[in-house]
Amino acid sequence: MILNLSDPLVLGALAAGVIALLLLIVLFATLKAARVAAPLQWQMSQLGQRVQALSDGQQHLAGGLHHVSDAQAKAQAQMMQLMEQRLADVADLMGDALEGSSVRTARSLGDLHARLEAIDKAQANIEKLSGDVLSLQDILSNKQTRGAFGEIQLHDIVARALPSDSFTMQATLSNGKRADCLVHLPKPPGPIAIDAKFPLEPYEALRAATNEGEKAEAQRQMRVAMRHHMRAIAEKYILEGETAEGALMFLPSEAVYAELHANFPDLVREGFALKVWTVSPTTCMATLNTMRAVLKDARMREQAGAIRGELSALCADIDRLGTRVENLDRHFGQAARDVAEIRISAEKAGRRAKRLDNFDFEELAAEPSADPAPVLRG
Repeated sequence: MILNLSDPLVLGALAAGVIALLLLIVLFATLKAARVAAPLQWQMSQLGQRVQALSDGQQHLAGGLHHVSDAQAKAQAQMMQLMEQRLADVADLMGDALEGSSVRTARSLGDLHARLEAIDKAQANIEKLSGDVLSLQDILSNKQTRGAFGEIQLHDIVARALPSDSFTMQATLSNGKRADCLVHLPKPPGPIAIDAKFPLEPYEALRAATNEGEKAEAQRQMRVAMRHHMRAIAEKYILEGETAEGALMFLPSEAVYAELHANFPDLVREGFALKVWTVSPTTCMATLNTMRAVLKDARMREQAGAIRGELSALCADIDRLGTRVENLDRHFGQAARDVAEIRISAEKAGRRAKRLDNFDFEELAAEPSADPAPVLRG
């Protein structure tokens, strides 16, 4: 059996036992001394009194220890109850905190999941866009596909701006040359040709130039390419008596168009001299809207003669309608007079019928009338 030395009850019991043992030892020694020396009887009585006093003190000490142990047990019970209450409160707080933390964690995980889904979608879009960019690079790296790309973009712009019967894609001229687009404008100015060109290599070399030497060489290539395109358009698509006195060169890139007008004004002036006007997607749409207004005005002038003829016919119909209304008015007037005369005759006939109804075979007095009245005799 293991004794808990920290327990006050055990300590009190041990102290009482030690005191009792000491008292027995003292009593035993006193008795032994009494046997040895009788003169010590008085001392023994004094010792007995002291032993009795010690016994009384021991009893008082045991009662005090018992009271102390009871008080300590009550205090320990109260302390345990308080600790249990505190632990329960802490457990409740921890439970609430853990529940709130779990809710916030779940919400955070949901938001994180939604953001991860958005990131996945964005990543997919980026991958698709990168694939489209690579496809566009593949298209633009080849001259034939680059030309087809410019023609498709030109067709989309022209189809949005003009009626379908006012232009022809890939129109063949009398010299056998084929224009990317021919807008059928009335004369003057006449049909105007639009050709798509995309000088990508000189422009990319110009953008990639890192020093003045490379930049000068790229500018030279840009001038050579643009002059070649302008002169080719002027020779192929400006035909006297067949097309307009100018043509349009369509650049499918706004960046190339801006570079041309910002840093190559000599090429722009040379194009004006050749009557080849350079347009970008934006300026091409504005030019085509102006052409649409011209086409609308020309069609209205074409219909002006027909409109005048219809107006003349309408005036003749109105004159005939007026004549017929006058004739009808005369007929209505004659009919009204005839109806009035018929009413007069009917009234006279009615009066005669009343007289005949009251006549007793006597001669009727003659009444004034434009028609001869018969004479009745009774």
